[in-house]
Amino acid sequence: MIIIRISNGESLVMEALWRRSPLTAEDIVADLAKANGWSQATVKTFINRLLKKKAIKAERDGRRYLYRPVMRRTDFITTESQGLLDRLFDGRLAPLVAHFSQSKTLSSEDIAELKKLIEDLDHDK
Repeated sequence: MIIIRISNGESLVMEALWRRSPLTAEDIVADLAKANGWSQATVKTFINRLLKKKAIKAERDGRRYLYRPVMRRTDFITTESQGLLDRLFDGRLAPLVAHFSQSKTLSSEDIAELKKLIEDLDHDK
């Protein structure tokens, strides 16, 4: 997996493309500009940055371009998750869960899901 660092704004463009692609620049502007308070130029800047990083590709369709993601969403989530763990919790997952547990932000459903994940991990060994 190739690691591509993308900004928050770029990630919103990627989300639009992961939801539905191919999209034209106009489609992406329509999806994101108003909701985020961005100009058309801002959205196109994000598109160009993503092209330069090779996170997306463009193919000519008449007088316009259609954009598709190259980077998979799962790869993005893995990279971002590991980056968060590395920056804040010395690369360890348990302190992250402990933090949420201590700040009482885990719901009963979250706790049940975590118990199930741990149980599944124990059975896989």
